[in-house]
Amino acid sequence: MHDELAYLSATEAVARFKSRDLSPVELLDAVIARAEATEPHINAFMDTYFDEAREQASAAAAAYVAGTARPLEGLPIAVKDEPRIAGRRWTQGSLLLKDEIADGTDPIAQRVLDAGGIAHAHTATPEFSMAIVTWTHLHGITRSPWNLSVTSGGSSGGSAASLAAGSSVLATGSDIGGSIRIPAAMNGLVGFKPPWGRVPEFWPWNREPYAASGPLGRSVADVIMFENMISGPLVGDMYSLPPLELPTGMPPVAGMRIALSPDLGYFNPDQEILEALERAAERLRDLGAAVDRVELSWTDQAVETAMTHLSFQSGEILASAVPDPNDERLTPYIRDLLARPPVTAGEWMESWRYGDEMYAELQRKVFLAGYDALICPTVVTTEIAADFGHPDSAAKGDLDDMLDLVMTYPFNILGRLPVVNMPIGFAPSNGIPIGMQIVGPPDTDAVPFRVALGLETANGNLFERHRPDFTVSSRNRPQMGRTRAATG
Repeated sequence: MHDELAYLSATEAVARFKSRDLSPVELLDAVIARAEATEPHINAFMDTYFDEAREQASAAAAAYVAGTARPLEGLPIAVKDEPRIAGRRWTQGSLLLKDEIADGTDPIAQRVLDAGGIAHAHTATPEFSMAIVTWTHLHGITRSPWNLSVTSGGSSGGSAASLAAGSSVLATGSDIGGSIRIPAAMNGLVGFKPPWGRVPEFWPWNREPYAASGPLGRSVADVIMFENMISGPLVGDMYSLPPLELPTGMPPVAGMRIALSPDLGYFNPDQEILEALERAAERLRDLGAAVDRVELSWTDQAVETAMTHLSFQSGEILASAVPDPNDERLTPYIRDLLARPPVTAGEWMESWRYGDEMYAELQRKVFLAGYDALICPTVVTTEIAADFGHPDSAAKGDLDDMLDLVMTYPFNILGRLPVVNMPIGFAPSNGIPIGMQIVGPPDTDAVPFRVALGLETANGNLFERHRPDFTVSSRNRPQMGRTRAATG
């Protein structure tokens, strides 16, 4: 019974709270029980606040009786260990900050709390959220609930693993190179990278055009509900965008024109990824959408563009937080980023030129050619070891190798594009879910959700059909060091 409640959708939970068919206390008990069963295996949580959460759940139950419940009242929502919550530990996955206590609350976390969400746990993240895998010297390795040998993705890997394991109902993420979409793909979740500015930030991240905070959930409706609570302008953030309320109902996909790019011009996805993408495209055709392949001529110059930007802007932000870039307490991926040659302002500005070329081609071949959206893979392979890049792992790799394995960062270069990750199947090789990116034109957030909802309505919710099982298969025994060789 507890497991069934733990996988309840957020929208259904709220409806049952309102009808008094379910108490927030019962749901929280189920989520905590699931966490106690799964955490020894997956290591999704950095810190837990279960006693405080129980008090909040009791207060939420009273609010439903009194008719004063807020939109997310009583939902156990895991918060990534990146935004601050005042008075709580704020490590950002770093040994350097293991005893840091937050002196304020960041916008996304504040909006969760203001809407009645119960922040019952902080989820694991790679150090300073700068990797596509989630392991740190502080907290160890976070694993996929679907296959413990495989990464949960990064950097919102703890959030995604928790949702897939049933130890949260919703979770927050952030995305500077794919950090919402990668773990969403690896865990069978819906994850949304909003356009830059849709979910506000405090300085300095409000001025980082690659970065976006956003929601993860187990269904399209859940993510829409959550996104509507955390988006909208913020006093003091002049880059935050005007309100945009996503509708809970969407028109069918029939009549839409969708462009399909299996490789974005330069990636080399595994065959099982390509086959899942083609099955999703065929399903959309069955639903009445026109899906046509388009040939983009993007090149791996996009990697240089992204790394130049990240080294110049995010690297400088990190440098201010790290007194000694050679500190052995730092993870190799952070030392790698800090050790890169200095980027001049001129080189940084020049890096934007290729981004403009990418966008011009995308406009010409997709959005100005009459297509409503673009679909493409999220990752090139599901074969990414949980310990990829760890000093003790056979799966060696640096930041550049990581970027070769994911197809997400081009849409951080093009940061005003809304992108939804949608699960579209499972990899026969290892049982890991496969995700597809749905990309809309700038600031058209409802467009990718319309496609995602059409697929989910036709195929059913993944977690209603499949659940991770820690006991069924020997492939769920950790086997370190297995990662496909990175290719460009």
